[in-house]
Amino acid sequence: MRHLHSFIGGLLLALTAGPALAQITVLDSAQDQTQDETEPAEAGPATPPPVCGTQPMTIARMTWPSAALLAEIHARILNTTFGCEARVIPGDLAATTSSMGSTGQPAVAPEMWVTRIADVWNGAIEAQMLRSGAPTFAETTVEGWFIPAYMASSFPETPAAAGLQPLLSTKTSETPVRFISCPADWACSVINRNLIAAYELDDLVEVVVPANRFEMDALIAEAVSRQENFVFYYWQPNAILAQLDFRALDMGAYNEEAMKCLALASCTTPQPSSFPAEMVVVAVAEWVFTEAPTIASYFQRSSIALSEMNTLLAQASEPGATVEAVAERFVSERRDLWGAWVGTTP
Repeated sequence: MRHLHSFIGGLLLALTAGPALAQITVLDSAQDQTQDETEPAEAGPATPPPVCGTQPMTIARMTWPSAALLAEIHARILNTTFGCEARVIPGDLAATTSSMGSTGQPAVAPEMWVTRIADVWNGAIEAQMLRSGAPTFAETTVEGWFIPAYMASSFPETPAAAGLQPLLSTKTSETPVRFISCPADWACSVINRNLIAAYELDDLVEVVVPANRFEMDALIAEAVSRQENFVFYYWQPNAILAQLDFRALDMGAYNEEAMKCLALASCTTPQPSSFPAEMVVVAVAEWVFTEAPTIASYFQRSSIALSEMNTLLAQASEPGATVEAVAERFVSERRDLWGAWVGTTP
């Protein structure tokens, strides 16, 4: 009976205060719903940007062998190591630089000889459309004088152009020895003649001027086959320097004023100088630095020694060899070298 009275009393209280209690209940419910709706959803992990960026990762393959090899090598490393979809496209010094400067494509040109297209290059740099990555080659002076390895043993230390005069006058049976220069219409032909005078070699060498590059190579190969003592001009990278065993001569320091005279047929007071350094770089589109910094860092480490490239070119010149096959072999076997480009070691 007491329970019944309590129940009835509670019911009357609820009926008397019903509208107010109902209103409070509805407001509380609405407030809870509003809080649920406005409370932000728990954020998931942010999706990282693509390692290779969002634009096509195209690599310019220039027409000469070393540039073609580098394009194929870099494309394979980017694809297998970084998961890019890099592809190789035809390239040309001036046209590629102009395209990179206006469209950002191709993304990379692995062997850009900047001094040959200085105006176009400077325009693209000023437009902030591309940048230099690493020097393409570890050495910057690519021209010089060479002697066969069997002749280098006559030098007491590192072979040097300045040491040729006493060597040729006392330690060779040939008088004079041949100096195989470059074709007459090449600038190096004039420079070589003036350097011969600067090193006082006029009476000790016979200058041989080949008609073209093919005759130049044939003369060098024939001299080696005869074990002849000789000196020759050449440039790197080139297959012949790996196919046959040669030593580069130390040409001394570069002297800008001396080189200005050495380049003139009328130079009356030639002075020794090394050949000028070449600016050969990996050209990288600006967007790679901003969208794909990991790839940009890779290309900022990707220098290769001239001797290594000479070896690759020698492999590519073997019968039946292709640039693509040599690139595959390099990527497969030379992780010890390109691991430094990636930022890892074997």
